[in-house]
Amino acid sequence: MKSTWHALVNRSINIRQGEGPSLFLSALYYFLLLCAYYIIRPIRDDMGAAGGVENLAWLFTGTLIGMMLLHPVYTAMVARFTRRQFIALVYRFFIAQLIIFYLAFQALDGISEVWAGRVFFIWASVFNLFVVSVFWSLVNDVFRPSQSKRLFGVIAVGGTAGALMGSTITSILSSALGPVTLLLVSAALLEIAARVSRYLSDNEQSLAMAAIDDEATGQDKDMRNIERPDAATLTQQVSDKQKEIIGGGVWEGLTHVMRSPYLLGIALLMLMFTIVSTYLYFAQIAIVNEAFGDDRVARTQLFANRDVIVNSITLVVQMFLTGRILRWLGIGVSLALLPVVSFVGFGMLAVAPVLLVVITFDVIRRAGNFAIQRPARESLYTVVSRTDKYKAKNFNDTFVYRVGDQVGAWSYTAMAWFGMGLTGLALTMLPVSLLWFFLALWLGRKYKDTYQEQADSR
Repeated sequence: MKSTWHALVNRSINIRQGEGPSLFLSALYYFLLLCAYYIIRPIRDDMGAAGGVENLAWLFTGTLIGMMLLHPVYTAMVARFTRRQFIALVYRFFIAQLIIFYLAFQALDGISEVWAGRVFFIWASVFNLFVVSVFWSLVNDVFRPSQSKRLFGVIAVGGTAGALMGSTITSILSSALGPVTLLLVSAALLEIAARVSRYLSDNEQSLAMAAIDDEATGQDKDMRNIERPDAATLTQQVSDKQKEIIGGGVWEGLTHVMRSPYLLGIALLMLMFTIVSTYLYFAQIAIVNEAFGDDRVARTQLFANRDVIVNSITLVVQMFLTGRILRWLGIGVSLALLPVVSFVGFGMLAVAPVLLVVITFDVIRRAGNFAIQRPARESLYTVVSRTDKYKAKNFNDTFVYRVGDQVGAWSYTAMAWFGMGLTGLALTMLPVSLLWFFLALWLGRKYKDTYQEQADSR
């Protein structure tokens, strides 16, 4: 019975011998990170609302400034410490700040507490993107390209489960313990995540050996006709990585993105994704407010039901379909699926800007992002240098992401202020979605060509 169960699991998620421990550690690591974040996310949102809805746009601008200040600090750590050391430092840095916020909120009240809440809102928005970016940088560093397409969807299941668990913990314990005390729970989970990251890093050797035969099977569209890696070479590479200090300058993330068409393409991909996401978010809020007026209970129930549907679809697709889709279609076509969904969705929204259309569009698009777009986008970084996996990727994941938020939020607000209605605003996203589609296909070709060049140079 046990062997039958193992065979069923292996067939469902397409796991190879030797990959199980690293897959489990990666999923657990992601679970702990998102659980830690989703515990404090409702606290962040409440503090943002307490500071005044009219100030939220400025808080997002503050988040962008925070990204600009923290990115060079992070890259300086990458340049001076080994992988294990700087990852541990990043998480302990945020743990210390969580404890400081806990002490501050215990001591402050009145207007000073409101201002501390605004600072916490900005900090939590920076924290989220940074810790997740560091996670995916490490995962990209230890998994090979063919493994990433089979297993990143399964790893993402851990994050989805962690988000659900974190929200549940806050919902259940906030009354009993108080919201501020939950900051310490988040800090404890982050410490466990830091320790799990160390075990994942140490387990890279067996993961590399499991990849030897995988890339010669011909099942992966992007890996066909590419020479299999040599076992001795992989062993030496892993040994070198665990001892190596990446080095380099503080601004290498920015300069490498500006100089590399491939990395710049990923940055533009991120920018288009966030702009389109922001437009959909604003349109959804406008339509929902028009439909429900001041009925906050009805709005909350709608969003809760939407999230349940999104997470349910995401979990099923991540577990059973993501790996197969990425291998069968290749990275480029997989990346192009979400721009197609966005093009069709905004077209329908322009024709019928009503509640059913916007909620259906949002559900399909969010599930598609979590289940397909995110794993495919992360796979793009498996073929870049180690410096770019940690520095350029962090720049794209944090600073570029928040720039997209700013461009989307302020441009939508400006056009609405000049009298453009929902139909017109939806139509502006059609050319953006089209450019996004062709960029995705181009990145898919560059990804395959880059890996071919690496294989030929071995």
